[in-house]
Amino acid sequence: MFNRNSLRQASSRFAFLFSLLLLLPATEALAAKDPVYTGVFSNTALKGYDTVAYFTEGKPVKGNKKFTHSWNGADWHFSSQENLDLFAADPEAYAPQFGGYCAYAVSQGYTASGDPTVWKIVDGKLYVNYNKSIGKKWRADPEKFIKLANENWPRVLG
Repeated sequence: MFNRNSLRQASSRFAFLFSLLLLLPATEALAAKDPVYTGVFSNTALKGYDTVAYFTEGKPVKGNKKFTHSWNGADWHFSSQENLDLFAADPEAYAPQFGGYCAYAVSQGYTASGDPTVWKIVDGKLYVNYNKSIGKKWRADPEKFIKLANENWPRVLG
């Protein structure tokens, strides 16, 4: 059975852990975000998809770790050495806008992860969105959302 002292210690530990959990959202909100979305436990941009392939093949293509290039604080994977070389020569031409964060979210003043399978090229620039539903909403008026997102970027990074 529990004695009074062990119950007090367990209660104190619980209270401490609970208070930490309450502080996590505030800490995350205050933390500056990376300029390229890579997820929490990764340093890979676009979840490993080849950003050049959207332009050359017109579709998302999974990259290969053996064709990796580091740029803007993230690792970018490519499906071929040729695509890696194209990106290395001019990363701004191929990198997704808003660092691969959801373009719609940025237009609304916040960030959300980008899904590399929900994408569109507009005026020679790649945009990704959070999911198919958000992508559909974004595609209804991409010019409007791009204008709003450009006004919010990079301030939304914190």
